[in-house]
Amino acid sequence: MIVQWITNAVQCPFYVRKILYLDKNILRATAKVCGLGQFNFYINGKKISDHVLDPGWTDYRKVIQFVTFDITDDLKKGDNCIGAEIGNGWFIKDDYQYTFAFPAFMPPNPNPYVPYGESLVFYLELQLTYEDGTTEIICSDESFKVHEHPVQRTNVYGSELYDGTKEQTGWNTVSFDDSQWDDAVIAEMPEADFVEQFQPPIKVIHTYEGMYLHSVNGRKIYDFGQNCSFMLEMDVEGNTGDTVKVYPAEKLNEEGDVDQAAKGWCTVNNCSTFILDNGKKLCSTFSYMSGRYVAIEGNAEVLSVKANAISSAWKKAGTFTCDDQRYNRIYDMIEKTVEANMVSVHTDCPTIERFAWQEPNHLMAPSIFFMKDGRNLWEKFLMDCRYAQHTSEDIFHDFAGNEIPAGDGLVPSQAPCYIPNVLPVPGMGSFYDIIPWGSTSILDTYWHYMFYGDKKIIEDNYDMGKRYWKYLQTKVNGEGFINHGLGDWGNPENTLCRENIETAFLYADTVTLKLFAEMLNRKDDAEEFDRYSQKIKENYNSKLLVKNHDTDRYYYKAWDNEGMTQACEALPLYWGLVPEDKKEDVVNAFRETLVDKGSFVSGEIGLPYIIQCASEYGMDDIIAKYITKETHPSYYAFILDGETTLGEYWESNPRSHCHDMMGHIIEWYYRGMAGIRILKPGFKEIEIKPYLPSSVNHMECTYQTEYGKISVSLARKNGIVHVQTEIPDGIRYTVDDTKIQDN
Repeated sequence: MIVQWITNAVQCPFYVRKILYLDKNILRATAKVCGLGQFNFYINGKKISDHVLDPGWTDYRKVIQFVTFDITDDLKKGDNCIGAEIGNGWFIKDDYQYTFAFPAFMPPNPNPYVPYGESLVFYLELQLTYEDGTTEIICSDESFKVHEHPVQRTNVYGSELYDGTKEQTGWNTVSFDDSQWDDAVIAEMPEADFVEQFQPPIKVIHTYEGMYLHSVNGRKIYDFGQNCSFMLEMDVEGNTGDTVKVYPAEKLNEEGDVDQAAKGWCTVNNCSTFILDNGKKLCSTFSYMSGRYVAIEGNAEVLSVKANAISSAWKKAGTFTCDDQRYNRIYDMIEKTVEANMVSVHTDCPTIERFAWQEPNHLMAPSIFFMKDGRNLWEKFLMDCRYAQHTSEDIFHDFAGNEIPAGDGLVPSQAPCYIPNVLPVPGMGSFYDIIPWGSTSILDTYWHYMFYGDKKIIEDNYDMGKRYWKYLQTKVNGEGFINHGLGDWGNPENTLCRENIETAFLYADTVTLKLFAEMLNRKDDAEEFDRYSQKIKENYNSKLLVKNHDTDRYYYKAWDNEGMTQACEALPLYWGLVPEDKKEDVVNAFRETLVDKGSFVSGEIGLPYIIQCASEYGMDDIIAKYITKETHPSYYAFILDGETTLGEYWESNPRSHCHDMMGHIIEWYYRGMAGIRILKPGFKEIEIKPYLPSSVNHMECTYQTEYGKISVSLARKNGIVHVQTEIPDGIRYTVDDTKIQDN
């Protein structure tokens, strides 16, 4: 492949075009295209594909994705116009209007964002096969023409400045006169790997019409009815020079105006400004907004406003419905949150940060995989981890400019990471080097294999996981524990229990790598992992597994006190740290923590293990009760707060109103209520062991496997729950209805 980049030598958006004359009929034609940071591709005035925001976000110094389009039906004999428009994205981040900055309570960051190039760039390779059997390759070069774009500024966080007076009408058609345009110049680019985009492209998956609510402070307020990540679309009438400004937000303030304040952190003062040439349709081009509401001000008349919701997670894998609408609304809330946070990376929150934090990739993997086809998207996430993994040569700096080695094998908490915040925050721990985050390199691989059954995912990521595991050994303290990260992040009582949580993940990583080594026939590695896991287990239990002298039963104490937390009991149970003769005691202690608190008191790290352990050990009734509580912490409390997506923390008016990091309950919908349990990878063998909450009389659940659709239907009649299943050929299964009949 010939990789030759061209540019107009500026750091703001530009057009590029070329007239291509074909003197023979086309048999086949493909285009390999990339524009950094984002691009739209056209032939003869038509946008090619329904993608938006191509290509996927990556670490452009290490890997860049191109997109392949089949353009056989788009080219014709004679003149053709090839065109593209290129915007900033993360390649050269524009701080127009809003850009994320770490809050004042965190140390200043001595390792800020660094642009990936001197100017925005474009690449094209056309591969043509003619009907006479001849072939031709045409690449981007100085014969292409370039010109400034009417989008003068574009911000990765959602703001754009569009000047309609600079619009080049018909710019992507053959008849357009480009004599006033400049010749493209060849651009210098880093020696990054150049790979085809293989994850699902970002597409528009829903359109929400803005409903006018009222006017306040000279602004018209519109409600889309759904918090989402969206490309804005407006129809307006106005005169040349009229200006329309659009302010998105997740909530309204007491006046009824948009409220862009992120609780306790910052103000997300995004604003897209449109300068009219005349009345027309106005749209986002290179970035996306997020929220539920927009405020619109200006001297043009707005005829309509739409939110075109976007996502990479547009292919469904599963469905769930029941006759208790609380469960349906919780499911929909979490699904919409997942969709809003999948834009070629897992953004964690689409408003404030848009960073690819890694921990939800494995903590939320079962929940998301049941709802969505995550196979290729998660392969991309793991690719990003491989490229992000540090070597011994990677260096950062402290406040004084001193060099800080990253550490060979470290998988950072974000991948790709555009703003490395490597210095620990006093009293909080490291936000860059966190084992439940870096462990996505291992545990993500595990969940992908369990759902999709493809051993290649282990082969691709084994070396990364082993290198990370070796790095983790350098972080173990003299007591045999890891304690430098964030612990049970998001815990409403701030009981983080770092030593308990982070060392349990060290054990989880080790036993998972042992499984991988055995599968790959790496016997020496498997023995090494086995020895180390036993060492962790013995040390963990000798120092944390203690007897409650009041009850004469064993439990896991928090490292720095004698107390119990739900996460401190659940993680050892889930990962098999508990000695068999102490398991009953620990299960009872775990139950006690749930009953004592009357709710799930946990952050995102402990929560999936708490929910699954509660289900595994006969506490489904507690789960059903706690998730439908009307006060926080509770999923249903968010519904009663009027939220359409899941909040970041267990509270009303959280910092982020669209955060999927604690959406783990969806795994219980499928594994607990529908009872679909994977016994062999790829659903080759399953058990159906359902549970029907007392408030539910009918439930339907499906999951699409490579063998076909699994369907589970539960119906309560005259006090008896009837189970009906449809299992595709090729899947071995058993049905155990003891949980529902005992309910």
